[in-house]
Amino acid sequence: MNAPVYSGRFITLEGGEGAGKSTNAAYFAEQLEAAGIRLRVTREPGGTRLGERIRELLLDPESDGMHADTELLLMFAARAQHLNEVILPALQAGEWVLCDRFTDATYAYQGGGRGIDMQRIAELETWVQQGFQPDMTILFDLPVETGLARAGERGALDRFEQEQKSFFTAVREAYLQRAKQYPGRFRIIDAAKQLDDVQRQLDTLVDELLTTQNVERTR
Repeated sequence: MNAPVYSGRFITLEGGEGAGKSTNAAYFAEQLEAAGIRLRVTREPGGTRLGERIRELLLDPESDGMHADTELLLMFAARAQHLNEVILPALQAGEWVLCDRFTDATYAYQGGGRGIDMQRIAELETWVQQGFQPDMTILFDLPVETGLARAGERGALDRFEQEQKSFFTAVREAYLQRAKQYPGRFRIIDAAKQLDDVQRQLDTLVDELLTTQNVERTR
């Protein structure tokens, strides 16, 4: 089944712990809104009342006995609600959607980190998304050691942040493999650089998106 065509754009932000996605999501959103784009900013897991409750369960350190399959299914349960309640209606209304994490995170964390077979994830993706994919995925990439050091400065660690270095190494490798597999929609940001340098890289992507949008508006 082919995914429907929407007038809005769906942009996702991905990356490991400490990559600066939250800070840069705010900056990216400001640049798009300043250009006149109607924008919805959201996140996964979460983005809806039900999804945020699932998020709390997934991130709670006291959920340390959660089976990997349970984790995977909860991720897609939250995503199904998010898609149908927030993302797709916004796109249908002509809004752009900027989402902090989406399905690539599932391939990275549950596939790479937890070792769940990628085909099993793909089957759930097909069921929930029916071919729907982001228009652009921005991957904030940096060495694992740098990211973990940054994450540790934020205070108490959630259930994922408490994982070992080997887990995050596998997550990063899975992300980079996804970027290699889908070069048409992935853009890699060197997140190890200073904030000003990272935001200059984002400015280039804003220009790319707006240029494409202007071309489409003239058709």
